[in-house]
Amino acid sequence: MNFVFWHWWVLALALVVLEILAPGTAFFIWMGAAAGLTGVVLLLAPTLGWEIQFAIFSIVSVASTLVWRSYSRKKAPVSDEPLLNRRGEQYVGRVFTLEEPIVNGYGKLRVDDTTWKIEGPDLPAGTRVRVSGVDGTILKISPDPQ
Repeated sequence: MNFVFWHWWVLALALVVLEILAPGTAFFIWMGAAAGLTGVVLLLAPTLGWEIQFAIFSIVSVASTLVWRSYSRKKAPVSDEPLLNRRGEQYVGRVFTLEEPIVNGYGKLRVDDTTWKIEGPDLPAGTRVRVSGVDGTILKISPDPQ
């Protein structure tokens, strides 16, 4: 195999375009940067073998992706609606009245336009309950003390 620097730059461009077509991954952009950097290294040292080129590409790809993920986790965006896409957590603390009893620890609860599966102590219909937590798609409830 005889790679030239511009081969890496074409790969870099293709990976950046792929990132644009698959937004939100922030993965291909770092591979594209690694390919671009490998092309620059090959431009400066044109006698590098393909093994070294692929090693540079691989190491820079993995390192840049790991650095980005570490950075992005520390710099999580602040939102004015942090529970927007975590619908069940929006109900924690709210009080509802059971339309159906809870039997063997499980039941159903109508909340707005949705029926939720609930988990809690056995309770008769008509009991006021408070949502105390969420486990996936199951609301954890307890009797409301008031």
